[in-house]
Amino acid sequence: MDAAAILRGNHLRRKPLLATVSGVASTKKELIELFDRKIPSIDVITTKSFQVKPNPGNREPIVCSPAPGDFGNSVGLRNPGMDAVLPEIRELREKGLRAILNISLSASTPEDFITLVKAFDPYADMLELNFSCPHAAAGYGASIGSDICIASSYVKAICEAYPERKSLLIIKLTPNVDDIGAIAKAVIDSGADGIAAINTVGPKLYIEPHSGQPILNNKLGGKGGASGEWVRETALEAIRSIRKAIGDEPIILGMGGVTHPEDVQAMLEAGADSVGIGSALSRVMPTEWEAYLSAMKSGGDADRYLSNENRLVYTPHTVLSREMHGSDVMIVRLSGTMECQPGEFVFIWIPGKGEKPFSVAVNDPLTFLIKKRGEFTKALFDVQVGDTVYTRGLYGSPMAYTPSKKALLIGGGTGAAVLPLIAEKLSKDGTEMDIRVGIVEKGEGPDPLEDVLSSYGRYSSVADDGKPGRVLDTISGKDIEGDVCAYIVGPGRMMQKAAEKLESLGLSDERIHLSMEKNTMCGIGMCGECVCGGHLPCKEGTFFTWRTLKENGAEL
Repeated sequence: MDAAAILRGNHLRRKPLLATVSGVASTKKELIELFDRKIPSIDVITTKSFQVKPNPGNREPIVCSPAPGDFGNSVGLRNPGMDAVLPEIRELREKGLRAILNISLSASTPEDFITLVKAFDPYADMLELNFSCPHAAAGYGASIGSDICIASSYVKAICEAYPERKSLLIIKLTPNVDDIGAIAKAVIDSGADGIAAINTVGPKLYIEPHSGQPILNNKLGGKGGASGEWVRETALEAIRSIRKAIGDEPIILGMGGVTHPEDVQAMLEAGADSVGIGSALSRVMPTEWEAYLSAMKSGGDADRYLSNENRLVYTPHTVLSREMHGSDVMIVRLSGTMECQPGEFVFIWIPGKGEKPFSVAVNDPLTFLIKKRGEFTKALFDVQVGDTVYTRGLYGSPMAYTPSKKALLIGGGTGAAVLPLIAEKLSKDGTEMDIRVGIVEKGEGPDPLEDVLSSYGRYSSVADDGKPGRVLDTISGKDIEGDVCAYIVGPGRMMQKAAEKLESLGLSDERIHLSMEKNTMCGIGMCGECVCGGHLPCKEGTFFTWRTLKENGAEL
């Protein structure tokens, strides 16, 4: 694909060419495929920033929203590293891509940038060098792009070391400088083909009003970049300055606060050849991304797809009780209630410690089943009765299902936390329920949530006794006789085995529902971490039929 012919001079033609932006939505192979095959309004797909070595990035929270449409973020260049992602990019290219592929790269030395450029050049239409991240570690991102001498010397070194490069070299710049135009001209004069602008503004400090504590969790004391509608004018001003400085020939990938159709035209008029849309996608259901983007291109009613609800607001709760089951499982009850349904979830946040997503076991009182796994859950185990913790949400969407006379509910481990809400919903339909839970080992007292679950139907638990998923051995043909649906929650491999067994016994794959509780870092469809078969459970809901998961090649 001749990306140069498509993009160069397009600001003069004023043809709306839309792009995804680095770090938002098109962050994983499945999502790149989704945009390429099912969202034709996107002309340029931009990956997240890849580095030579894996980078865990910052711990959650990585995103906040002071007001609807305005965002703060601090991902910290989280990525799996060059060796892990190259085979995926190679596979995408071998299958063929409709859209222009813009691969974002990040490094702290010219040598590492050269390594990355050489590695990804065969598969890219454009290589976007991240000289702009405002919350990256020292030596990365904006620490390069803020210095005209460093930025231009990096570009010159890369171009001299690899003159056979076939893809366009695009430099992404930060707006947090005195003269972005001068830096843009310097990197173009050093051999770059174009500029991407802007990255996030800032960093800024975001304080949660109830706790008075910083929201974002990083080494900058909670500071993070600003994106969304409140940076739009800054972005337009930067693009005008860049175009004036570099002339009409070099390419500009413009972005920053683009939310409405008039923003697209404003970007083109300012001098952008393509218009990137990032944070706004988190305000649109993924199933409506194409309709929204099509309206953005055509000047239609795009606003109808935008949500003005701020789901990143925290609510304080008092810890009412803690109930231990063994050394690593706890039931915690909090003050307040919710109207959470199966397929929805929340984040629990402890200021200074982080946050993670959790399923709600019981809405009133607000109850969670927690297993000690990592640093955050260890901190959660330290909270005492009377302490304050915070939730945000709801996320996901209510489970879609067909009522049946009977239901088989199967849970594994702390996946059982989802079962009470399923049982409560099914009980309103008069459904006869058989509830089976796999546990690691039998304790002296009742199983976690046994009292709740046994009130809805036949309850039984099966200890693994060294064989994970032993509860699946109890499934037989008798369980699916008549009008039956199955609901499975737990570890991915366990759910897959359960679904395969039920299908082999004769239960339709449309009657088998699985809860895909993939890890998400944002909950709003921005980070892409939870992608499952081209779907985002954080927006679309965690429950999918076995048929849908198979058809979309979802990894369990």
